Formats: sequence, structure tokens, C-alpha cells
Amino acid sequence: MEKIAFLFPGQGSQAVGMGEDLYREFDVVREIFDMTEEITRMPIARLCFKGPMEELTQTVHLQPAVTAVNLSLLAVLRRENMDCELCAGHSLGEFSALCAAGVLSPADTMRLVFRRGELMHREAQRRPGAMQAILGLRVEQIEALVAEARKLGVVAVANHNLETQIVITGAPEPVDRVGALAAAQGAKSVPLKVSGAWHSELIRGAEAEFAECLEAADFQPAQKQIVFNVTADTAREPAEIRAIMARQLCSPVRWYEGMCRVRDAGAALYVEVGPGKVLAGLQRKILPREEAQAVCNVGSLAQIEELLKRR
Repeated sequence: MEKIAFLFPGQGSQAVGMGEDLYREFDVVREIFDMTEEITRMPIARLCFKGPMEELTQTVHLQPAVTAVNLSLLAVLRRENMDCELCAGHSLGEFSALCAAGVLSPADTMRLVFRRGELMHREAQRRPGAMQAILGLRVEQIEALVAEARKLGVVAVANHNLETQIVITGAPEPVDRVGALAAAQGAKSVPLKVSGAWHSELIRGAEAEFAECLEAADFQPAQKQIVFNVTADTAREPAEIRAIMARQLCSPVRWYEGMCRVRDAGAALYVEVGPGKVLAGLQRKILPREEAQAVCNVGSLAQIEELLKRR
């Protein structure tokens, strides 16, 4: 039996219309959206299905919206008797992975991502920032440029997505400086449309309050292997998982290392469970060419049906 890994996307994967086909078809999906709207007091179904995109992409809406779609897709896959042995999630998506691993209930997952979005939005309003994707340099090269630019202000590595695809985060001036230094070395830097400097010291003000929220949530031992962003490794016990998640807001997402760890753990099929195909695209680049066909994404009912035919 091949080992299946479920990968859950985060911010940046959203699209107007996401989840609507599932909502029409399945009671379990309607229940997830009803729960989300009860917890957030926001019209999450309308935002997901009708937009507008500008409203959907506001952090306070986006985090519960993407999570509702992720959990809906997970519920439908499980209804069809398809589940994972391994899981991981990219930044926000890590909370969906915690739910998939049995660490958090769907309701606690939603409460945490909703509060996370509120706190991140607040800190971004207080301390505006920027992010850029840099393509073509290795992480140690970027870290050297970051160290040089720190004299101008806060700047750090946010995401190590591929061997030579790294996202930087921080105050606008030092972020621009790293981008310019990288370009001088032949790399490409792409400013990202974000509302804050995620995974940086600029949102440190959210950390203590979010840690309190984590303490209030009921964490259970992981029933599936889950590879974490902060450590690029697994953890099973609730206290250890809580401590890791308390660091997640301001720590880099070590996605590339984490996905190498998932492969080493024996994954034979990688399924991106959520809107979009960002993680599937990354995974195809991480894996050796002969293994890339073992990657797919399910963001709709049609894609779920296609996946089930592979069994």
C-alpha cells in the first residue's frame, strides 16, 4: 500500500468560487462552512463563492476561508475512504494539517486560524512590511545578503520553498535592499502582494497572545506523521506541538527541507488538498523527475473524482 501525503496550502492559494461545488453537493461541507461562520461571524461562504477578491484576500477573511475549503476537501476525501499517512501544511495550511493529523478538532482549528488572522492583521497595521520572492540563489546566499541589509531594519528569510526559491520578509527598505543585492548576483526578485511582513519580527507583537490561544485549545497526540514548518521534522506529543506552533508566526517556513523529510519518510503519492496548485507545483520541482507524476492537487469535486480513479 503506497504512503499518501496530504499537503495543505495557505495564503496565496485563494480564488473566488473555491469550494462552491463541494458546498452544493455535500452536507458535511455545509456543516464546515456553517461552523466557520458561527465562529467568525463573517459571511465566509459568500466570500469564497462570490468574492469580491479584494474582500476575500483580507487576512481576517482569508485565513478562515482557505481553511474552510481545505477542511471541506479533506472531509470529502475521507468520505470516499481516502486518507493520508503523512501530512504537512504551508504556513496557514499547517493548521489544516493539524486537523488532518487528529491534533485539533475542526472547531479548534477554525478558532485558531480566525484569531491568528486577526492578530496578524493588527500587527501589520501597526508595523507595515513587505515580502519578495527571490529566484536563483541558495538559502545560505540569501542569508548572507539578509545579514548585510539588517543595518537598514528588520529583514529575514520567510519561506524556503525550493532549493533556489526563497521569500524574504521585513521592513520595505531592507527587503528592497536584499532584492537589489540578489539581482546584482544574477537572481530574480519579485515583490509579493501581501498586507504584512509575515514570518518576521514585525509581527512579534502577536506571538504572546497567540500562544495563549494555543494553550486554550485542546491538542491531542498526532495520529498521522506531520512534518512542521519550524523544524522541518515530525512531532507527536501535544506539548511539543504547541511549542512549535507558538514559534510558527515569526519563524521561517522550512518547506523545502520539510518536503525532503516527507519523501524520506516514504511518501509515494502527494496530494495538495486545497484551492490552487502552488504546493503541487513546488513538489514537482522538489522531487526527482521520475517521481513527479506522483503529485496531484484536489481543489474541486472533479479533481477528487479524478484522484479516486487512480486507486
